[in-house]
Amino acid sequence: MLVALALLLPAVTYAQAQPQEQQSGNVIRFVRNPDPAPDFKLDDLTGKPLSLAGSHGKVILLNFWATWCGPCREEIPDLIALQKRYKDRLQIIGISVDDDDPDVVKKVVDQTGINYPVALASPEVRMAYGGIVALPTSFVLDSEGRVVQKHEGLRDPILYEVEVRALLGMPIPARVETFEDTGEIFLKHADRAVELPGVDFSKLTPEQKQVALHHFNAETCTCGCKFTLAQCRIYDRGCAVSKARTEKIVAEVSGGSPQKGARAKSPAPAERASQNPSPR
Repeated sequence: MLVALALLLPAVTYAQAQPQEQQSGNVIRFVRNPDPAPDFKLDDLTGKPLSLAGSHGKVILLNFWATWCGPCREEIPDLIALQKRYKDRLQIIGISVDDDDPDVVKKVVDQTGINYPVALASPEVRMAYGGIVALPTSFVLDSEGRVVQKHEGLRDPILYEVEVRALLGMPIPARVETFEDTGEIFLKHADRAVELPGVDFSKLTPEQKQVALHHFNAETCTCGCKFTLAQCRIYDRGCAVSKARTEKIVAEVSGGSPQKGARAKSPAPAERASQNPSPR
């Protein structure tokens, strides 16, 4: 098993790498000082109560999916195998965001042989986990119920297995690095971000960049998302409203209009002479 992981891991880690960071070798990344996962109380498709607290002490893979989502359906067999392999120490929980009748979801669960509990997401659960803008989206929780990683889109199942093994203290053919959550996991931490999707800070000084970031975190986007501009840029990179507003703020901060406390440029000597011809 470990040999197979070692052979497959390099491709997995490069797929996971953040675009702004360069990585080399076999690496997995976990959040430094992770936040507790928002708990919930739902009923699974069999009517049994389902919560994170019910799996306390286990590593948890919280998988948001939908029956109509092709990539979601594609990864189900791999999740089934992962749950079977680490059944005593891992709990996969499927949260369906389908708007269909529960019987439709149950039919898919039965057809695919899912061996982990599945429940329908409530609006509150969706918002607690950031709105779930991509499917599938999986949150990886350590045995203390803290979110250490988030994955959007279809991932190589080897990545999940390596992360699970690392959290269980089992040997893995990789090193573990930590990173600070700057909104990638929870949007509430967007105020820590020093770079934002679609925002060009290259013309700003470090001081001006801090001023711009302060504006982005203090101002609410008017697109209707109810997030700050910084959160909206992370949540919805295609939002034209937050993109246009952040571009305007950057232009203003860079010198489009004088900033409070800034000293006006002194006129040239010739200009001073023409402006004030009388002797002192």
